[in-house]
Amino acid sequence: MAKKTGEKYQAIIDAAVAVIAKHGYHNAQVSRIAKEAKVADGTIYLYFENKDDILISLFNEKMGQFIETCRGRIAEAKTIEEKLYVLVHAHLSQLAKDPNMAKVTQIELRQSNPEVSKGIGAVLKQYFNLIDDVIRTGIEQGTFRPETDVRMARMMIFGTLDEATTSWVMKQCKYDLVSLVDPIHNLFLYGLMRR
Repeated sequence: MAKKTGEKYQAIIDAAVAVIAKHGYHNAQVSRIAKEAKVADGTIYLYFENKDDILISLFNEKMGQFIETCRGRIAEAKTIEEKLYVLVHAHLSQLAKDPNMAKVTQIELRQSNPEVSKGIGAVLKQYFNLIDDVIRTGIEQGTFRPETDVRMARMMIFGTLDEATTSWVMKQCKYDLVSLVDPIHNLFLYGLMRR
């Protein structure tokens, strides 16, 4: 199998996002993905074992890049309020920029088999760890309540961002997803702050 890098690999990943978003995962034949990527059907198998591997790879690649970018921006933010804002803004703006990827992550990944869930688990855990780090920093700095349950707060944050994005996708991305950043940020901030 070819190394998972290079122009063809990236073209296949991008084509898979477009085809899966348009036709759904189950109707996204490898031949359709190859045609969209402008490569021969067989070329796909030089980079990926099967369609599940493509879905896992595209999620891990896109999400991995997002996590690295987000981690850097959070590290640069001075206050916990800014760090939380960066997290919320990054999540929503990243998906708002790429409605096809939003459709894939919010709809298609949830309908996939256990192998896919297992394959994306490690990168999703990295994102959860990043959210946990922001919450712990807020507690350690004394901004968030000391009795805050980190796991529960992370579920609240991720769940809200996830549901906001899913609702946007289900409404055909007809409104500005980024317009939700301030109200969601305020909801989290004032829900977690010490009184």
